[in-house]
Amino acid sequence: MLPVTQGMRQHMSERPAQSQSYPGRTGDMAPEPRDEMLDYTGRDLLRGRRALITGGDSGIGRATAVAFAKEGADVAITYLEEEDDARHTASLVEAAGRRCVTFGGDLAEERHCREVVEHTVRRLGGLDLLVLHHGTQTPVKDVREIDNAQLRRTFDVNVFALFWIVQEALDHLGPGSNIIITGSINGLRGNKTLIDYSASKAAAMALTTCLAQNLMDRDIRVNCVAPGPVWTPLIPATFDEERVESFGQQAPMGRAADPDEIAPSYVFFAANRLSSYYTGQTLVPAGGEIHPG
Repeated sequence: MLPVTQGMRQHMSERPAQSQSYPGRTGDMAPEPRDEMLDYTGRDLLRGRRALITGGDSGIGRATAVAFAKEGADVAITYLEEEDDARHTASLVEAAGRRCVTFGGDLAEERHCREVVEHTVRRLGGLDLLVLHHGTQTPVKDVREIDNAQLRRTFDVNVFALFWIVQEALDHLGPGSNIIITGSINGLRGNKTLIDYSASKAAAMALTTCLAQNLMDRDIRVNCVAPGPVWTPLIPATFDEERVESFGQQAPMGRAADPDEIAPSYVFFAANRLSSYYTGQTLVPAGGEIHPG
């Protein structure tokens, strides 16, 4: 990727107050995030691999899908209801010369989680790379605002779905396959308003280390990417306008990342030529924040 220029820094740090309905759309963001990997050149690191990326319609998921395609992988992506974003991601993957299939639906439902895996295998002819990137969050000011419905949904989407998808995928992932789970800096150091979300991400990161140990004998590596603040549709769809306007300014770099800056972390873990000695590890692209441990 090209170096971050002063113009790019301005793009990343200046955002007007804005809001969207959940789950958010890329086209309604101002400015739109850099998530198309336009400056990325692949090196055939994933040639012939077949990847399933949950939450691959926009943001980090989109950038990762495009990067994987530019490295030679065919890609399946899931999305909740953002069909326009999913179609655009598919067009970017196909423009890179690879196949892309899309699956809409709610990953809070076990049946859908398992069907997504089976449909991916059927459409792509197999599965080698599993990126569990989907997630949901609901900020609160007081922990007592979190009712059972919100708590269950957060953990169904952010934790239970990981188990269901991995369980189904293990019938198809062979030696040399890789699983990458998206954590969060909030799962490492907490967040006073993203309480259930932070707890769920801590669980996802613990699951990473457990699966890495459990699957080592099968030669399946499991790693985690835990980003700091990233400008994606989920931000204006879940935070109030004031918080959106200042989003990311608390990072030591003084800004949020764009998805294009995070996707190479997923390429690193997916490519056996780059990371064959890594498993159970968490990479934290967080703009200079030093994470615990």
